Amino acid sequence: MTASQPAGERDLAASATDPDTPDSDQWARLLRGSQGVAMHPGALNRLVSRTVELLHDAQRAEPLDVGAAAEAGALLVESHFTDSELLSRAIGLLSAGDGRAPSAELAGAFAAGWASALRERTLQEQEAIRLAADTARRDAERALRESEARFRALFESAAIGIGIGDVEGNILAANKALQQIFGARPEDMQGRRVNDLVHPEDTPGVWEAYEELVSGKREHFSFDKPYYRQDGEVVWTHLTCSLIRDDDGTPVYQVAMLEDITDRYRLQERLRHQATHDPLTGLPNRSAFFERLEAIFEDPEPGARFGLCYVDLDGFKVVNDSLGHEMGDQLLAAVALRLEAALRPLGHLVARLGGDEFVVLLEDCRGEAEAVAAAKTVLAALAKPVPIDGHRLAVGASVGVLERPVAATTPMAAVRAADLTLYRAKAEGRGRWTLFDPQRNARAVSRYAVSVRMPVALDRGEFFIDYQPLCLLADGSLAAVEALVRWRHPQLGVLGPDEFIGTAEETGLIMPLGRWVLEQACGQAADWVGEFGDRAPQVNVNLAVRQVRNAGLVSDIDRILRDTGLAPERLTLEITESAVVGPKDESLRALHSLVDMGVSLAVDDFGTGWSNLAYLRDLPVSGLKIAGSFVSDLKDSGREQVLGWRIVSGLVSLAHTLGLTVTAEGVENADHADRLRTMGCDRAQGWHFGRPMRPEQIAERIVKVGEE
Repeated sequence: MTASQPAGERDLAASATDPDTPDSDQWARLLRGSQGVAMHPGALNRLVSRTVELLHDAQRAEPLDVGAAAEAGALLVESHFTDSELLSRAIGLLSAGDGRAPSAELAGAFAAGWASALRERTLQEQEAIRLAADTARRDAERALRESEARFRALFESAAIGIGIGDVEGNILAANKALQQIFGARPEDMQGRRVNDLVHPEDTPGVWEAYEELVSGKREHFSFDKPYYRQDGEVVWTHLTCSLIRDDDGTPVYQVAMLEDITDRYRLQERLRHQATHDPLTGLPNRSAFFERLEAIFEDPEPGARFGLCYVDLDGFKVVNDSLGHEMGDQLLAAVALRLEAALRPLGHLVARLGGDEFVVLLEDCRGEAEAVAAAKTVLAALAKPVPIDGHRLAVGASVGVLERPVAATTPMAAVRAADLTLYRAKAEGRGRWTLFDPQRNARAVSRYAVSVRMPVALDRGEFFIDYQPLCLLADGSLAAVEALVRWRHPQLGVLGPDEFIGTAEETGLIMPLGRWVLEQACGQAADWVGEFGDRAPQVNVNLAVRQVRNAGLVSDIDRILRDTGLAPERLTLEITESAVVGPKDESLRALHSLVDMGVSLAVDDFGTGWSNLAYLRDLPVSGLKIAGSFVSDLKDSGREQVLGWRIVSGLVSLAHTLGLTVTAEGVENADHADRLRTMGCDRAQGWHFGRPMRPEQIAERIVKVGEE
């Protein structure tokens, strides 16, 4: 290169040495060969230089600068490079090279910028047409011939399809561009009705908007809408429909303008598919799997269930290490085909999470038996060796099986649980499925969480408290709330108390945590009293066994009540059946002292562990909470359900005989609430009355009731 080279050519030469950007000479030839309108060579050189520079900047940025790539696409449209063939060749050029993902991302960003700019230009043309049509209508009486000639010229020569119809839905006229879009002759279009153009994939709301338009309730609307061509093929369009009124404001015509966006739609579909599918196996990827999983939790039906089969190949690393990664990739693709063929007919989603890990999602699962059957199907699909390039590769799998009610977990917690169950299957011998065990899962999660993070979690503000309503069954009013501690773990996400409280008790960390929960809950309850007075709910706080048996319990609670200003009668402490082992237990003295102070006591999860009901005579409790398992499991009809309700009725009668109030946990539907009300149960707690929620949501509920 000489010093006299033009600046544009020096930029091109510099960019051409960068392997991550398109070859500048090829890029220049591409633009010169595609230019439909004469362009000065200097201007073309500057355009090539600028677009190559933008693409280079985008590729060099970490992460990829999609804005720069999009700007390059937009510059081409501004310079009238709008041919779809040019776009296809440009994407091919940008995607060439070593095939790395960033090249595909660069091509996608460039295409998005090109499409967006072309769309904006088309919309401007559409608006100009709409304004011209409206102007022609207003000037019709004043210059009918002139305006008619202008409109006819515009109508016939417009690049986008234009159709005119009356408000009854009859098509009166269609220009050449519209006829080309539909692959139809003039006589095929005239006389047809707009309502005949329905397509199964119509955007929701398009026909509601149309009815509002022709009835005069709206002036225009726009949608992306598919149509069937005359030959049966589908064409995708961007439809803009406007209403034309007469001088009195009465609707008389509708004007539809259609832009053929089939190529752009298919390009977007390809890009969308690439973003949600694994390029090696073609299966949905991690992102698509989590999108489907989270959708299950958005608005579940009562009693809805789901299942997960977390799959990991056994011995895959040996294949990779001994035969090479190419052979390993072929094996993964073959495994994906087998899993898809075996499970897709059953209606289950199969996704690849990465490496040799796959997952099967069972929506609307009918129970553990169906989830286990899916796991057995996975193992059966992989039982026979996989033939690849003359090798017969034996590949097995370990499967962790989770089947749960949607209401009992969260998406991330479910995946963690299935993953831990998978590793149990591997530890127990591989080539097998293992069913989720809530107790073992909770122990595994809590041990890890407590050992790694819990000692400093309090200081770092990782714990927070949600409050679940306890309502009077007589009228559904809010009587109390239960404080439920959560842990926002930086690696594991939000953990419920079942996942860490047990281990916290074992290690003694329950003492500072329990004290913190009492302080926070009492302070919050005092704030509600200050804001709402007698309408404020009481607060229930769980006491762990170690707390009950701690010598400083009474003094701690006395200090907390004085510091927060909460009246003792507004605090109820819930203890488990194992907190007191008998009438001579030293903990009884502390419990009596708390009651003398004015604090109420209730037995939590009553009916799950007492060895001697006579202990109730010695406990200074004022209430019982029937374990949620008694109520939430009463879903099936038959003898077991009848017996279950008899047990619940007996527990209610026993509590009332002892002069105790009764709260039923786990109430998920109105039928259970009505039945408990008939039995005389005093209070209820469960999703039917409210999920655990933030303090401000409780306050909103109190305000709403007050307004009623």
